[in-house]
Amino acid sequence: MKLLYIINVDWFFISHRLPIAVEALNNGYDVTIACNFTKHKQELIDMGFTVVEIPFSRSGGSIVSEVKTLKAIRALIQSQKPDLIHAVTIKPVLYTGLVLKTIGKKIPFVVAISGLGYVFTASSLRAKVTKFIASFVYKIALSHKNKTIIFQNRSDEKILTNVAKLEAKDKVLIKGSGADLSVYTCIPETQKADVIVSMACRLLREKGVYEYIDAARLVKKQFPNTKFLLIGTPDLDNPNTVKQDEIDSWVDEGVIEYLGQRNDIPSIFSNSNIITLPSFYGEGVPKVLIEAAACGRAIVTTTNPGCKDAIIDGETGLAVPPMNSKLLADAIIELIKTPSKRISMGLKARLFAEQEFDVKAVVKTHLAIYDKMLRSKV
Repeated sequence: MKLLYIINVDWFFISHRLPIAVEALNNGYDVTIACNFTKHKQELIDMGFTVVEIPFSRSGGSIVSEVKTLKAIRALIQSQKPDLIHAVTIKPVLYTGLVLKTIGKKIPFVVAISGLGYVFTASSLRAKVTKFIASFVYKIALSHKNKTIIFQNRSDEKILTNVAKLEAKDKVLIKGSGADLSVYTCIPETQKADVIVSMACRLLREKGVYEYIDAARLVKKQFPNTKFLLIGTPDLDNPNTVKQDEIDSWVDEGVIEYLGQRNDIPSIFSNSNIITLPSFYGEGVPKVLIEAAACGRAIVTTTNPGCKDAIIDGETGLAVPPMNSKLLADAIIELIKTPSKRISMGLKARLFAEQEFDVKAVVKTHLAIYDKMLRSKV
């Protein structure tokens, strides 16, 4: 069977969908990955995947470039003749859905809603206009007959169910992309006087980076030796990226230590006491919070959809309103002052991860969805 993944960029595929695709290969699927490639193309070829370049623009793009992308998807589907398509992230979902409507193909269509972005959460005039247009496009793109929509949180499910008039049979909830519990292991906190707080993400305004910095300043007034780590890099394709000169100024000020892009997140989290992500972005379930839970660390996040789904508030972490540096700082201070509570939360977070976020269960569920859809193919 030919399985076609359509996704925005290779690094997101590697971090969020690779285990599923590898298992599909192991189960005899002929797997093609279509996306915009950065530096992982050969790596994916070496794993046994077929790869196809699709010119997805992640920072908007002209009408001409977007039409070019639509045409590329159409040509790909017509040439590949896949038995099953799995689209991930916003543009691939919308564009693939539109193309399937225009060519009239009844190919089983798996849709992964890994967050709705800023469109359904922002309140600016531009966002409202974009929301109106996006709702119209979602309604068309998700009208495919043989489809399964995978949601990561109930908030996104509610929004798109209303927008696209989805039925119960069309939907399934899988809370995030999972974590390898043999890699993200639970190591007891190192007994040391000074607490380490870590935040790892794409460095975007909506991820709460500025709130994190302001909260760090507030915490350091009471606990000056608390160490705040910032992990990640600016996303130059996104207009709301944090600038490198801003990061440099925070380092010079002494408010954070900047680690940049790292591949040793399990080790960094295990050496930390608290993990935070004060996001107000349209998240699915943030993978970094799943990994933090797997590492047995107390989490401070927001009540934003997706983020709140990554914790049990008051048991595995604390959730504060988004865009509120003061309450974010208060939550961090609470966990600094009460190490027994913090450690207990971390242990409960690990149990929660074992119950909800094991990547093996996520992979198994996806393969079951593929099998069911192929058996019901009409």
